[in-house]
Amino acid sequence: MAETNGGVTRDEFDRQLTETEPLVHWPAVIRALFFVQRGDWQRAHDIVEHTDSRSIRWLHAHLHRWEGDHGNAAYWYRRADRPVSSVSLDDERALLRDTLLPAADGPPR
Repeated sequence: MAETNGGVTRDEFDRQLTETEPLVHWPAVIRALFFVQRGDWQRAHDIVEHTDSRSIRWLHAHLHRWEGDHGNAAYWYRRADRPVSSVSLDDERALLRDTLLPAADGPPR
């Protein structure tokens, strides 16, 4: 899934979280993740609703799980070829972050 991160590193992402907007050149999935991390469901959903990739579908599933629409979430997990998540929302956000953003010292997990 890391193919969609546009070379954004975890450190760069974390530094940007102090700002109100993601960098405009970031790929859609990373911009959406930015809004997820900042707790802005609507702005994240606005991005994933108009973009498609396997990573976007996973993030889309997470968003619907977050809002409590488990049927819609299950649909998006299927589209992302992922099992419906059973971990906490915080743990899934951490997994999304770790999967989509490489650590400074190596490739993404």
